[in-house]
Amino acid sequence: MSRACLPDTALARLMPMHVLLSAQGRVTGHGPTLSRLSQGKPLTGMDFFTAFDLRRPGGMVDMAGLIARAGERLHVTLRDLPDTVLRGLVVPLDAGQGALINLSFGIGIVDAVKIHALNDADFAPTDLAIEMLYLVEAKSAVMNELRDLNIRLQGAKVMAEEQAMTDTLTGLRNRRAFDLGLSRQITQGMPFALMHVDLDFFKAVNDTLGHAAGDHVLTEVARILTDETRLGDTVARVGGDEFVVLLPMITDPARLLHVANRIIDRLSRPIPWQDQTCRIAASIGMTLSGSYTRADPLRMLHDADTALYAAKRAGRGRAVLHQP
Repeated sequence: MSRACLPDTALARLMPMHVLLSAQGRVTGHGPTLSRLSQGKPLTGMDFFTAFDLRRPGGMVDMAGLIARAGERLHVTLRDLPDTVLRGLVVPLDAGQGALINLSFGIGIVDAVKIHALNDADFAPTDLAIEMLYLVEAKSAVMNELRDLNIRLQGAKVMAEEQAMTDTLTGLRNRRAFDLGLSRQITQGMPFALMHVDLDFFKAVNDTLGHAAGDHVLTEVARILTDETRLGDTVARVGGDEFVVLLPMITDPARLLHVANRIIDRLSRPIPWQDQTCRIAASIGMTLSGSYTRADPLRMLHDADTALYAAKRAGRGRAVLHQP
């Protein structure tokens, strides 16, 4: 190859990352992008093997070794930029005038553009690097959008599932959520207690003060049940004025009765509504999982319900524990 047929300006435009070497291995010229990489440090006049580190192939320590590798892919770094690996190809010049090396970033172009703040002017007009970067950015934007969409969809799914498990009036768990929790508790094999709470005289509130007052009473009942139970307990509204409570790790009948009586006492207190007073009471039926050889959700709910009606027959406003 002869330099005479190609002006330096044209060479810089066509190969903005080229390096021209003399026969002695001195840098006689280089492309403008290399000036960007060297941060203005002059490369012209430097010994190529001092300014650059030839990593692969090995054994190139002088021009003879470099020329011998003509046509092979080189892996090169500027000694001041050891983390930016360049790919290159060396072509000998005619009559032993030296060599021309054309460099590129290879697969490291994305990082190089970010680190060195390069733009399309730093690449040859025919280089598809910038187009590739545009594609990478477009793909990245699409992937980010898809990830954000997936997060939003996941959030919407969680919200929908939560709504499907929640009583809309009181904010308590609904029957579906309670059934799942009860089945899970039995599957885990851990002991628990079950309460069925039914409000006494609630119909009178609806009939005399209206459904708005009734809804207010139900929300107050939900608040009281939540206050009188633990964080790990499950409180659910399963009917108009019916509630169930799942209490894990309670095995002592006396302790269970104490919780029930506390709830009954709270629910027997007057509930203000506008300029009126709502009065209700509560009857509670209870059962313990330890009373069964093998706990069954349907049987336990039936037994708690039976105990509830026993409480109502006994005069209401009281708690009864099912006796197998």
